[in-house]
Amino acid sequence: MNSFFKFLFVIRGYPMKKADEQLKFIHSLPDEKRSVYQMEKAFEIFEFHKANNPHYNSWLGKNAKSKIWQDIPIFTKKDLQVPLDKRLSKGYSKKNVFLNRTSGSTGVPLYFSKDKFAHAISWAVVNHRFSQHGIKYGSDLQARFYGMPLEGPKHYIELLKDFLARRVRFKVNSMAVSGMDEMLNQFKTKRFGYANGYTSSLVLFAKHAIDKGISVKSICPSLKVVFPTSEVMDEKDRKVIEQGFGVSVVNEYGAAEVDLIAFDDLDQDWIVNNETLFIELLDENNQPVEPGKEGRVIITSLYNKSMPFIRYEVGDYAVASSKRKGSYTVLNKVTGRTNQIIDLPSGNRAGGLTFYYVAKAVLSKGGIITEFLIKQIKKDEFILEYVAKREFNEDQKKAFNTALDKYLEPGLKTQFIKKEFIKRTKSGKLTHFINMIE
Repeated sequence: MNSFFKFLFVIRGYPMKKADEQLKFIHSLPDEKRSVYQMEKAFEIFEFHKANNPHYNSWLGKNAKSKIWQDIPIFTKKDLQVPLDKRLSKGYSKKNVFLNRTSGSTGVPLYFSKDKFAHAISWAVVNHRFSQHGIKYGSDLQARFYGMPLEGPKHYIELLKDFLARRVRFKVNSMAVSGMDEMLNQFKTKRFGYANGYTSSLVLFAKHAIDKGISVKSICPSLKVVFPTSEVMDEKDRKVIEQGFGVSVVNEYGAAEVDLIAFDDLDQDWIVNNETLFIELLDENNQPVEPGKEGRVIITSLYNKSMPFIRYEVGDYAVASSKRKGSYTVLNKVTGRTNQIIDLPSGNRAGGLTFYYVAKAVLSKGGIITEFLIKQIKKDEFILEYVAKREFNEDQKKAFNTALDKYLEPGLKTQFIKKEFIKRTKSGKLTHFINMIE
């Protein structure tokens, strides 16, 4: 991370030096002591929230006296569906924490907070992982394949953040051939160090380069690596991205409300973050699964004192390898969160995560929606299934359709269906977009 980018964090009250020192201390621990330290931090954060977070303590009930880790109940997004100020621990308010929201990629959107040290050490881990692959965050120019709000204050905030972090953002809600040709032109004229973005968008762009008979590296020699994120990447996707971009692909897996969860090392082993997280893979009876078996991803955020993420179920399933790298667990794969492509009448295509920005037209902190699922049944027709305290009124339906026009294209139709619950996939995953045309 360059010094100017780090300075911007410091002047906003984030203790970056302290976070770097803590990470160095963790890395200095011998492998056999790392897991002991990790378990100590897990119990420490549990005791903190039990004493300082009224909502969490009330939710625990009789389990508040748990002395055995496995007796602490599993926490979910639904357990956090109360107003934000009621979820914050004592001593924390909206004014002294980092605030953000999840994309709703699991179908359950969530506003969350991190205290400033927790956010700072999250960045320290990100910087450490990127630097292993020769990338200096905030210095090397990033080609960013992400969505963003198209108007309002948040649009300009994202533009400012892109400027300060040296990011050039490509519009992933417009992946037509002409749009991707323009993206290629930008790679010809700018010295990008790396690309980062939604897996489905990177795959589409890589296929476009392959169709042109080129690799992105051939027209942008400064490009070093590609970091897919937010959506599951399988080996077929990796090979397409590697061929189309002409550089190595580093697999990233994270959840905004907790942290970076796993990241490829130089050997392409997908190592799990044990610096800031304690991660468990459990079966349906909350028992640990063996390596090679699929389990629910359960995470404890070791440093976030502003809001409890303790034995928190992120909504994904994963499989761990029997292989270990020192103190690190290695993941084989993550199931779920794969976002399909939206095919539109005009021939344009967009990534499923575009619906995050569409849904923001009707989502609010007050939480009218607690879960949602969008199904594409025709190229010009969608069904929005939602769980809420009340049905959408005409203004909310109009707002949703207006957002569809803006982020996708005009003339699309939506059916609105209020549900008591959203049906999960066979794997138990609650996704937010399904293309049912095929």
